[in-house]
Amino acid sequence: MAALVWVQRTASLRNPGSLLHSRSPALRHRCRFHVGRKSCSSELLHRSVVPSMHYQKSLPRLPIPKLEDSISRYLAAQMPLLDDDQFRTTEKVAQDFLKGEGRQLHEELVLMDKNNKHTSYISAPWFDMYLSARDSLVLNFNPFMSFNPDPKQEYNDPLVRSTNMVCSAVRFMKTLRAGLLEPEVFHLNPAKSDTATFKNFIRWVPSSLSWYGAYMVNAYPLDMSQYFRLFNSTRIPKQGRDELFTDEKGRHLLVLRKGNMYVFDVIDGDGNMVKPVEVQARLKYIMSDPKPEAEFPLGVLTSENRDVWAGLREKLIAAGNAEDLRTLDSALFCLCLDDETMKDHIHISHNMLHGDGTNRWYDKSFSIIMTKDGQAAINFEHAWGDGVAVLRFQNEVFKDTTERPLVHPGSTPAADSASAVRQLDFKLTSELKNGIKKAKQNFDSAVSKLTIDAMEFKKGGKEQLKKNKLSPDAVAQLAFQMGFLRQYGQTVATYESCSTAAFKHGRTETIRPATVHTKRCSQAFVHQPGAHSVEQLRGMLHECSKYHGQLTKEAAMGQGFDRHLFALRYLATSQGRPLHTLYTDPAYAAINHNILSTSTLTSPAVSLGGFAPVVPDGFGVGYGVHDDWIGCNVSSYPARNVHEFLQCVHKSLEDIFSVLEGKPLS
Repeated sequence: MAALVWVQRTASLRNPGSLLHSRSPALRHRCRFHVGRKSCSSELLHRSVVPSMHYQKSLPRLPIPKLEDSISRYLAAQMPLLDDDQFRTTEKVAQDFLKGEGRQLHEELVLMDKNNKHTSYISAPWFDMYLSARDSLVLNFNPFMSFNPDPKQEYNDPLVRSTNMVCSAVRFMKTLRAGLLEPEVFHLNPAKSDTATFKNFIRWVPSSLSWYGAYMVNAYPLDMSQYFRLFNSTRIPKQGRDELFTDEKGRHLLVLRKGNMYVFDVIDGDGNMVKPVEVQARLKYIMSDPKPEAEFPLGVLTSENRDVWAGLREKLIAAGNAEDLRTLDSALFCLCLDDETMKDHIHISHNMLHGDGTNRWYDKSFSIIMTKDGQAAINFEHAWGDGVAVLRFQNEVFKDTTERPLVHPGSTPAADSASAVRQLDFKLTSELKNGIKKAKQNFDSAVSKLTIDAMEFKKGGKEQLKKNKLSPDAVAQLAFQMGFLRQYGQTVATYESCSTAAFKHGRTETIRPATVHTKRCSQAFVHQPGAHSVEQLRGMLHECSKYHGQLTKEAAMGQGFDRHLFALRYLATSQGRPLHTLYTDPAYAAINHNILSTSTLTSPAVSLGGFAPVVPDGFGVGYGVHDDWIGCNVSSYPARNVHEFLQCVHKSLEDIFSVLEGKPLS
């Protein structure tokens, strides 16, 4: 399950895990830059006064909520989903858990957390959950975020744009590894904290205290422990549980076109970036290679069930391909050059979320996808991180390519590019060829069931909602609740992801947007529109907004219930204990069967983002509330009608904004 993510409210719709104790030496030590060299400044995005990892040591630890609070919040989230008899049963089970086995598990979790102060209580179980999942990465995990076009139309030429994006990505990597990337900080009062004066002060505060200095000026540094996995990283399939692999010595880029694989160096032997015109020449060579589409495109294997792919990977190694696989795994990242022109936003969503399976390497930490008409997007593997790092990378690359492009429409590529590009030629047995054919059949079958549709509500947005003292996010979530009720007559389990990156090794927490308040309000708007005055309806909107704001704040502060109950269950399972009836209660299964899986994203770099539903009878809802409009990009399988759902959401937004304008509902 996938997700989009931004600084305060992230999107990670599944679960991750792995090499918890991995450390990147390159993030602890400055790279060997020849500072006096003229090329150096052009090889960096910027030079942060405050070292990239300055705040990491002093980040606060993710709190484990009180068990009483988690049970209380769990029951509050269950209330709108259950009838009275079901709720009484669930309440009884939850209270029994609180007094008995849950108390013991909670105390053990607290003790384990005290003994592992270098990390968070959720990090290892979350990694483990992601890496142990056996489902295909495609649709189930990897999301996409598409780039806005370059404002200068001529720079959207695919060769020019690909070259600039590759060069900006290398700049980002070098800036990060030099410790010169601006630390990720959430500024509540940027006039005080996002200033040269403050940065020059805080740089001298020891790392063990630096977070407190930022906190004093209402700035919240965010965890950056996932950043080193952006580059030279791949998820390796293994039987039962995958592994995350990173090799920072890799200097090459992996490029896919027509299912064929090419590599060339983008960093030279001295650690300097290869000249942009040389990168351009190498990409031009690949783009003009007359070689036909690969008969057996290896990339489609990365879309397989993880155990199936693990078995086939072992056979690839046995057939003599170990070195070429290592080359794939250690590449800086993957660039997918698609020989296809996009028809519209829906086509873009399908192409960037899954494509046709042949021109992708889904295991790579991230891939930049570039179409024939210069549409670009990032598709990323979710196990290594929650997207905060990916969005920061995307924002920086977009800013750098649009403000400081290194090649231009008139640039002449360097000569003799062919010798620098190597095509990977894998030795394939008949068993491997059959495995590729079967993987392609499975892929086609899976993606054929997915429908994507989009909606733009143009009659209002963030500005009008804030004038009415309403939370924009709360109103968007309320519209989804109203829309689903109008379409299906139900209130169902709903998931909104919230980043806990304000804490050391924080991941995500769940906001539960379906509440007793949204249920009451939705019923009034949908089923009893004439039974309430405008003032009463406004009052209900404010109740929903206030409660949603409280849930969001609690989640961001690590005070939700989902991760806590998940960690307790993980602890019991890892010790071989039988699960308490709290976890076998049908209500627990139902609230974790998230029919509405939602994630919000707004960024100057991002045009749209998307992911598939996390359950067969669900919707995958990517959305953004902008100043004067609201957009949704929604996916579904055949069990649901996405077109009708979006019509119902649009109608809900119309009703909400009508009430805000003082018009009664008819």
